[in-house]
Amino acid sequence: MLDIKYIRENQEVVRNVIKTKRVDFDLDQLLAVDEERRRLIQKSEAIRAEQKKTTDREKAGQLKTEFKDFEELLSRTEAEFKDLMLKVPNIPTEDTPIGASEKDNVVIKKVGESRLSASGGDFPVKNHWELAQELDLIDKERAAKIAGSRFAYIKGDLVRLQFALIQFAMDQLTDKKTIQKIIKKNNLKVSDKPFVPVLPPYLINTESYRATGRLNSAEVTYKLEGEDLWLNASAEHSLAPMYQNEVLNESELPIRYLGYTTAFRREAGTYGKDMEGILRMHQFDKLEMESFTVKEDGINEHLFFVAVQEHLMEQLSLPFQVVLKCTAEIGMPNARGVDIEVWLPGQNAYRETHTADYMTDFQARRLRTLVRRSDNKTELVHTNDATALSQRPLIAILENFQQKDGSIEIPKVLRKYMGGQKEIKK
Repeated sequence: MLDIKYIRENQEVVRNVIKTKRVDFDLDQLLAVDEERRRLIQKSEAIRAEQKKTTDREKAGQLKTEFKDFEELLSRTEAEFKDLMLKVPNIPTEDTPIGASEKDNVVIKKVGESRLSASGGDFPVKNHWELAQELDLIDKERAAKIAGSRFAYIKGDLVRLQFALIQFAMDQLTDKKTIQKIIKKNNLKVSDKPFVPVLPPYLINTESYRATGRLNSAEVTYKLEGEDLWLNASAEHSLAPMYQNEVLNESELPIRYLGYTTAFRREAGTYGKDMEGILRMHQFDKLEMESFTVKEDGINEHLFFVAVQEHLMEQLSLPFQVVLKCTAEIGMPNARGVDIEVWLPGQNAYRETHTADYMTDFQARRLRTLVRRSDNKTELVHTNDATALSQRPLIAILENFQQKDGSIEIPKVLRKYMGGQKEIKK
């Protein structure tokens, strides 16, 4: 949430952000409600002051009735104001490209080449669902019988590979030496504090979810019938509100968490898209980074998160590109957004595996998460979140590490987590 004072003083900036983020929002309505809200507050305070002065019983009774009427009107106006404020998008960073769709995103780096290109192309390249079907690793037909489309049974060595990925990432991000290596390689000025693993709740109440700016009931999120609870669509959705209504000490920051959950997404609006394989599922497992910092460290923390993502992909020997997302693609609460897209030879395309989001103090203002600085003053924290690993790298490994005989080579960094196994084969 933006500061209403900032909105009043920078109306044209906010109007332009609403336009470039393609948000359907009437700023004039918010400003009118804000003006009425302030008028009612002033009137209510004037009546309260008059109540304290008067000694006339009849007058006191009239003022009491008048004050009650104003308080009820103010309460309704405050509720409308709060609802409108939650719909104002965050201000993008200056380097965020202006654009209307993913076509306006900008590739800022490419790393690695396809192993299959290097092999000379001496066998037909298959996509991950063909490979998985031949190796009996994914069963979507039987999953559809019990849960519908976009669900799957993941089986055998693909399950072991998934847990190997998770354990690999956790080992990397909880190791201080690895964090220092990433910081040094990218010449970053951030803390070398490792991440703390967390298993967060899968369920989030409406108030907390709305405050994160991530609740998207129409397109994304499942709600439990008869409950004020939603299934999380990613671990950061329940990590971001962890410190709502709290004041942290500056000495505690940065706080870095590595949250693991099963995530649930409705994927409404994607009918008929990516129906094969496991690229776009209603249910998937995900390891997510979340951090809380002081304001001056926020953008560097974001760059650090992207560097972590690049490090993990390089360790897995997967070819990828780094994409700076445009205004229409970064999302309503984001100030900056970066995607990592892996090369999938079976689809002859780059597809997104990771995203990194910088929120500035946008979430913290909604959540009322503060930090007490060394001068004893309090201010809002800055938040970042980013994918560490999800199920999508499984797809990338299947396609990039496929071999002529139909087997899948296991990346070297994962083999120790699979008992030394080098291949997945029939």
